[in-house]
Amino acid sequence: MNSQPSSLGKQSSGNRRIKELLQQRDNRKCADCGAPDPKWASANIGVFICLKCCGVHRSLGVHISKVLSVTLDAWSDAEIDAMIEVGGNASANSIYEAYIPKGISKPGPDASQEHRSNYIRSKYKLQDFMKPSLRILSSSTSSLKASLSRKSMDSVPSTKGMVEFIGVLKITVIKGTNLAVRDMLSSDPYVVLTLGHQKAQTTVRNSNLNPVWNEELMLSVPQNYKPVKLQVFDHDTFSADDIMGEVEIDIQPLITSAMAFGDAGILGNMQIGKWLKSHDNALLEDSIVNISNGKVTQNVTLKLQNVESGEIDLRIEWIPLDQ
Repeated sequence: MNSQPSSLGKQSSGNRRIKELLQQRDNRKCADCGAPDPKWASANIGVFICLKCCGVHRSLGVHISKVLSVTLDAWSDAEIDAMIEVGGNASANSIYEAYIPKGISKPGPDASQEHRSNYIRSKYKLQDFMKPSLRILSSSTSSLKASLSRKSMDSVPSTKGMVEFIGVLKITVIKGTNLAVRDMLSSDPYVVLTLGHQKAQTTVRNSNLNPVWNEELMLSVPQNYKPVKLQVFDHDTFSADDIMGEVEIDIQPLITSAMAFGDAGILGNMQIGKWLKSHDNALLEDSIVNISNGKVTQNVTLKLQNVESGEIDLRIEWIPLDQ
């Protein structure tokens, strides 16, 4: 009876600790470009960052930078403790920017995406600006170890191949309905979203064929984007997780409509686009793109493919880089 209030109180306390850290003077600007009022953080590095830099951090992979929203994501105690232990942007930058070579300039809030990407990649992935004795080598992250070796420079993409992000998708995985049985009588489902090299996943719902998640997952959208791939898996403790269906989400109608109408914050509530149900997609009904309360959103209900049964309900919100 008392477990839920206790859990909510614990989460509220954690959010308060993060917000208190954010209020420190050095944390009121993005650690990488100096943009004011950052709303994102790299939990494992220990810095607060803006939305534009957040997109570059996501492209590095979670083994280098685990990006969380200060206000939207649920933080674990370990993640909060790690942020507090680092102390914020000034402390982190005293290590990661200890030796910036001549000719290398730190990007400003209005820097080009190429300048921003090159700097952040050099700062965190290659650790070019750190004192050599402080460079982080982890036996559990061989790809990071390789990136720190000067011999790996040839494998680093050139600026011509650098990913440029145009915005962020906030996808709320609402619920699943009539999902497939993969254990004796039920399943332990979770959802994985994939866009390019990015992956995000929900928590596991034990023994539930009609799970309710209501979890928000974030994906940065590259300039040359493809559909988002959604997969449902059954969690198994002692063997590989079983697939419970998959489906592709066409995000073009949402993004095209949002860009055509510009700043949604100055527009009233209206329908601006539609993803139509057809024989070559998994929609159960037409999906309307709306402007509602200054946000571009879309509700989607999909029938899972390559499986005997199952539906997934989503809510997708488009967040442009300048928001």
